[in-house]
Amino acid sequence: MNKSDLLRYKNLLLSKRQELSSDKSMVDSLSTAGELRGDPADMARSGTDAATQIQWHETDGKLFRAIEDALARIRHEEFGICEECRQPISRARLEAVPWTRWCRDCKERQDSRS
Repeated sequence: MNKSDLLRYKNLLLSKRQELSSDKSMVDSLSTAGELRGDPADMARSGTDAATQIQWHETDGKLFRAIEDALARIRHEEFGICEECRQPISRARLEAVPWTRWCRDCKERQDSRS
């Protein structure tokens, strides 16, 4: 992979990281989840909102760490190489999921074992 490709993927990753940070700020600015105010329907919805926010934070946290790991692989010149088979990851896969650690075949094998 050449330097311009690496720079392009780095910019994609930085953009996604910024997007996640903005989304977190938006969620944090919403009313406090779990706050007991209003009628019973409002209180029930508040509990559901809290569970949804927790799930968003967990998912975003995993994605944020995956992005940070991909940026580290760029710095260490290991980006775009499957961690399992050590073969290059296809451009199509990197375009779709630039933070991926595995080529499509290895990822499918992992998913089938789960």
